[in-house]
Amino acid sequence: MAFGVLWFSIIPKETNLCVYLLFLFFFLLSLTVNNSFIWIPDSMAAKMAGAVQVLKDDTVKRTPMARPSNGREGKPIRLLSNHFSVKLRGVDAVFYQYSVCIKSEDDKVVDSKGIGRKVIDKLLQTYCSELDGKDFAYDGEKCLFTVGPLPQNNFEFTVILEETSSRAAGGSPVHESPTQANKKRVKRSHLAKKFSVDISYAAKIPLQSVALALRGSESEHGQDVLRVLDVVLRQQQAKRGCLLVRQSFFSDDSRNLVDLTGGVSGCRGLHSSFRTTIGGLSLNMDVSTTMVVTPGPVIDFLVTNQNVRDIRDIDWPRAKKMLKNLRVKAKHNNMEFKIIGLSDQPCSRQMFPMKVRNGNIEIKSVDITVQDYFKSKQVELTMPYLPCLDVGKPKRPNYLPIELCHMVSLQRYTKALSSQQRAMLVEKSRQKPQERMRVVTDAVKSNMYDDDPILSSCGIEIEKQLTRVDARVLSAPALVVGNSEDCIPNRGRWNYNNKRLFDPVKIERWAIVNFSARCDMSRISRELINCGRSKGIFIECPHSLVDEDSQSRRCSPVERVEKMFEKVKASLPGPPEFLLCLLPERKNCDIYGPWKKKNLHEMGIVTQCIAPSNKMNDQYFTNVLLKINAKLGGMNSKLALEHRQMIPVVTQIPTLILGMDVSHGSPGRADIPSIAAVVGSRCWPLISRYRASVRTQSPKVEMIDSLFKPLDDGKDDGIMRELLLDFYQTSQQRKPKQIIIFRDGVSESQFSQVLNVELNQIIKAYQSMGQGDLPKFTVIIAQKNHHTKLFQADSPENVPPGTVVDSGIVHPRQYDFYMCAHAGPIGTSRPTHYHVLLDEIGFSADNLQKLVLSLSYVYQRSTTAISVVAPICYAHLAAAQMGQFMKFEEFADTSSGSVNSSSPPSIPELPRLHADVCSSMFFC
Repeated sequence: MAFGVLWFSIIPKETNLCVYLLFLFFFLLSLTVNNSFIWIPDSMAAKMAGAVQVLKDDTVKRTPMARPSNGREGKPIRLLSNHFSVKLRGVDAVFYQYSVCIKSEDDKVVDSKGIGRKVIDKLLQTYCSELDGKDFAYDGEKCLFTVGPLPQNNFEFTVILEETSSRAAGGSPVHESPTQANKKRVKRSHLAKKFSVDISYAAKIPLQSVALALRGSESEHGQDVLRVLDVVLRQQQAKRGCLLVRQSFFSDDSRNLVDLTGGVSGCRGLHSSFRTTIGGLSLNMDVSTTMVVTPGPVIDFLVTNQNVRDIRDIDWPRAKKMLKNLRVKAKHNNMEFKIIGLSDQPCSRQMFPMKVRNGNIEIKSVDITVQDYFKSKQVELTMPYLPCLDVGKPKRPNYLPIELCHMVSLQRYTKALSSQQRAMLVEKSRQKPQERMRVVTDAVKSNMYDDDPILSSCGIEIEKQLTRVDARVLSAPALVVGNSEDCIPNRGRWNYNNKRLFDPVKIERWAIVNFSARCDMSRISRELINCGRSKGIFIECPHSLVDEDSQSRRCSPVERVEKMFEKVKASLPGPPEFLLCLLPERKNCDIYGPWKKKNLHEMGIVTQCIAPSNKMNDQYFTNVLLKINAKLGGMNSKLALEHRQMIPVVTQIPTLILGMDVSHGSPGRADIPSIAAVVGSRCWPLISRYRASVRTQSPKVEMIDSLFKPLDDGKDDGIMRELLLDFYQTSQQRKPKQIIIFRDGVSESQFSQVLNVELNQIIKAYQSMGQGDLPKFTVIIAQKNHHTKLFQADSPENVPPGTVVDSGIVHPRQYDFYMCAHAGPIGTSRPTHYHVLLDEIGFSADNLQKLVLSLSYVYQRSTTAISVVAPICYAHLAAAQMGQFMKFEEFADTSSGSVNSSSPPSIPELPRLHADVCSSMFFC
């Protein structure tokens, strides 16, 4: 009855009699059904909208939250950042955006950025008067920007280029007189090409928009202004002949190249981007590295790339695949060409038709070999037995002898690097903090950005000094190890010298299998057992040491694994609880994937793989045992607050912590499925144990689409159901009332999708498991792929672990902070950039930052604080390991076979983990 009185009390006084009667009808009906509430049908509610506002909208769009406050805890410290303050002397300027369409003589759209820039530069020189002498900022594709409008909204121009090589050095545009311009318009040699250029007005972008964004207001064109300013800087570097890769640029200077072997070099350049910060507009400048093809003779490249001693040993089908779309310069005429393939025959036998003249009379074409043709041009080939490069078109081949061609400089290498190349790139790209500070400061001074006509016309000035920022250093959380002994990390590190693991396991039935011919299994077994006992892990002697026979090594990886398991079964009285696998190499071993799949998918056996080496000391075996203990359900250490159940906010209320990541195929392989992995905490109130769930999805798709996956029978086969059920079963039959999501790998443009697509999937998965109130969510993005660096002002060392910055260089409105949780003994530390998109839980800034720091200390594989929270690292490891289960190369071949298929190829599903290991930390 009280509910009925409340119901009538909300009816507006002006409501007519008919509506009153409708309310009375539903009220009486509710009393006749056990006094329960009856939902009003949506159609009836619409008719009653004039009397009662029914708030039922599941499509409300969430936006990133504003910063509620700043943290205060920690020791204050003054730092420098690689942001350079940008002064806006006025905000009245307006950028005009124009759409550009460039077509060649055959009416095909030009998509080469290099040629596009040359065409626009030539256009500005030729038609300067028609354009009122306006300076352009051109992005190399379809957008052109000016300060103020052009004389009219639409233009059609014809541009003639004498030389169309996209990598020829470009110069600054020269404003010429109309007479000079007219002469250039009609002059055309036989090598020149004609282009048509259409320019049409697209939009206005007022500089005032960025001023509004800096004040924390929502601005329609704030990001557009930053994009225009970035285009201005990129255009400067393009005119200097630099290679442009997104917001980075690389100059053609041999001092910037580092040989990575295999015909690949690391090229050091610079990154630049304008950013809005709470301290004002800033230019973020950093050192950047990309991979390029090592310039030089094509023959040298192929020999190095395939690691052969003689040119005759080259695998030419492999070479053809490697060379396709690369550019070369021919020595005999100094022209550049793009490779489309190789000839079928060597130069000495490859024929092509050539027209021969006898005086002024043209005679029919005759067939001639490539070797004879060049001999007639006084070019003697020394290696006519090699195939030719085809630099023509698919139906009109144009052959060049390989020995006459050199690789053009500054060509990006987009294929996957080997493990050795990756290690060399990391090693040679490192820079100490002081060196990096000097490089970026010198770059800002030497580029003379203030002299740019577009920037100067807008009143934009860039400071030459690094920005000072206020930071705080949070104390490292105390850990608990064996016998509940406290362990205080020192500079982000701790060890187990004279200490035991917190919760060591007991290993009784296990074996060692050896796929490596050169190792002493007895020694490895003995030292592992001795090290384990000193850490509290009781390890029985292995039941068997299983060696692979020499005949099996000739079989395929899958067959080798099957044969090894037959020997293991024959040597053990029952299924082992653990297998130690010795591999011939640490990374990229073809045995690893089949071995992991056999154990985790088919047999349900925990396994640890190692590659024996000469450096197998006590520290090495300790690191191996940390992984083994975690995989078998033990715990190496945990937070003291976690042990005493005193973690603020998290310990008092059942809280699920998620780490989410998507792993994509290697560069150059856009057809390989992406792998989405999510890990969830278990055994609340612990925050150190996790379970993983992994799925495949479409290639290069960043948003996870399998968090909620309803099937035809109504059941949910998504990731979240698996993790929610596991949390419930391991946390005293309690549902999570709070869910903290850490999401890795998304850019700022994708924040909305995380909040409105992925979060909605998680909510649906929760709702599908039964009635009850929804949990409160906190959604945090962790970004490592950014270019902000922090430096100590009065020390050559990296910033101390626990450093947090939430002022000065952070977003002017949104809730973000930088944290450097780890110690950086080598190179320059890269802080993680955390964006808090949603916080329904209501953390204080200090409690949230301390939780993030604490989660960097619960990584069970390590005795150091890591740079990003452990759940994200675990998700990354789970995706990488499960990705080894499948041969995606086979999928790629089949998926690209049917060009005319109307439907996209199906994505192969990953094999599910065996029930005996699905809840383990197999990914450690």
